[in-house]
Amino acid sequence: LKVRVVRSSPPSSQFKATFQESYQVYKRYQMVIHKDPPDKPTINQVRLVPVSFEDPQFKSSFSQSASLFAKYQMSVHKDTPSDCGENEFTRFLCDSPLEAEHAPDGPECGYGSFHQQYWLDGKIIAVGVIDILPYCVSSVYLYYDPDFSFLSLGVYSALR
Repeated sequence: LKVRVVRSSPPSSQFKATFQESYQVYKRYQMVIHKDPPDKPTINQVRLVPVSFEDPQFKSSFSQSASLFAKYQMSVHKDTPSDCGENEFTRFLCDSPLEAEHAPDGPECGYGSFHQQYWLDGKIIAVGVIDILPYCVSSVYLYYDPDFSFLSLGVYSALR
């Protein structure tokens, strides 16, 4: 048995060279030990989108996100359709008192409010609403497609 300590951040050449192999071990472990399905979302299927109607990704995914929110609220929380329309969605999860800020020593995405979108087969299956601040990340809300509850996306999102 040989054990190596490999720098992951910033990624060393050893980390880059063994990434796919390490990922396959991780994925197999998750499937065997934790019974994760093979199609559980991966990092490539998660998009961090600034909450701004000026942002093209946010605007283009708004309707899909709002529809998913309504489906979640009605299924999980038994809300009525009038309780979870686009206006309610915007007020609850899009209007934020935080202003976007890009500090030179901050994260590449900047600070502010974001929708962390989980995509599978070209559609959003979950959204984590988060605030990225200078000293923390705050999870505001998570909603998901109830048809994918078997993926435990709330747990996955919290751990991520």
